[in-house]
Amino acid sequence: MAPDYQTLLLAIGLAGFCLSATLFASWMSARVERFLLSWSIGIGCIVPAVAVYSLYIDQANVAIGCLAFTLQFLGFAFIYGAAYRFRSGASARRRIAIVFAACLAIALPPLVAGYDGIAFIALNLLITACLAATAREYWRGRAEAPLPLTGIVTLYLLTAVSFLLCAGVLIHDGRWVMGHAPDNWAENLNLVAAIMGITGIGAMSLALNQWRVAGSHRHAAMTDALTGLLNRRALFDRYGALPVGEHQAAIAFDLDNFKAVNDRHGHAAGDAVLMVFADILRDSCGVAACLARLGGEEFVVVLERTLPERAQRIAERVREDFAAKLIPIGGRSITCTVSAGIALAGENGTSFDSLLSNADEALYMSKRNGRNRVSLAA
Repeated sequence: MAPDYQTLLLAIGLAGFCLSATLFASWMSARVERFLLSWSIGIGCIVPAVAVYSLYIDQANVAIGCLAFTLQFLGFAFIYGAAYRFRSGASARRRIAIVFAACLAIALPPLVAGYDGIAFIALNLLITACLAATAREYWRGRAEAPLPLTGIVTLYLLTAVSFLLCAGVLIHDGRWVMGHAPDNWAENLNLVAAIMGITGIGAMSLALNQWRVAGSHRHAAMTDALTGLLNRRALFDRYGALPVGEHQAAIAFDLDNFKAVNDRHGHAAGDAVLMVFADILRDSCGVAACLARLGGEEFVVVLERTLPERAQRIAERVREDFAAKLIPIGGRSITCTVSAGIALAGENGTSFDSLLSNADEALYMSKRNGRNRVSLAA
């Protein structure tokens, strides 16, 4: 015996409640992932929306219908906002408000005016648009976790198609005024698709959260916490096991008299100096360069397919920009300098460790010759 409409609505409500609770628990364990909270709120709004819609089925009252519409639009607006925040990392409050307000402005007037069929057509088309926009945001961010995100996109699109079919059936039948909730094969299919979508998205969301947590741990293990550059481990994982290329160069940097900065101004000032230097490296070296902090005040830049003139030009630019930078420390500004050494790969190839050793020898040459200069390894 096939389950009736009310039973399917109850199943959606229970599945939505479980998914909302799961997402909220996931957010509680990793509060930096704010998209999980928005996602949880969105699904949480769908649960009472289902309950109110169940009342509307029994009594097609305009006030009950408006409340059901409002809760559904609020839920799907938050679901879209969660997807936008996941992809961009930016706040989605403005987008949520715009989507919610636009949906209300389009769908509620015909419902209040007595054209409930038109209102339900608008409801289904607007939810279709919200789900499609949500799928698009996850698709744009799929590079982070291809497998779970592709599954989430597929489920959102399938659910969107079921809402589109509901609107299509009403349009085909010309049901502009009904006086009751829609009742046709598309509505039943929509409920089944929603149950499958909520269940599948719940499973995929857990996989996505675990994928993100694992990626965050990998990133933390390979990144210098202060400057955001690669750390020594990441640098040698990338280059240590392979012979360097013929046109590869390494530039070793060491901040001059850095211990004096810490002793005179404190370690917080030293950290500020290191972060300023890291920013100068990013600005001067470009995205193609590999930037790393080896520890303390030592930094390395690895350049691929470069000529000696370019490596020297980059090192001089970093040195000059850093020497000219006024660094605010405790109500005053200080200046610092840096010494650099450049090593180039030979034609026969060498190990990365040897390349770094040559860059260090050139760096010490700069230190011996008065600091605040760039030297090229022999």
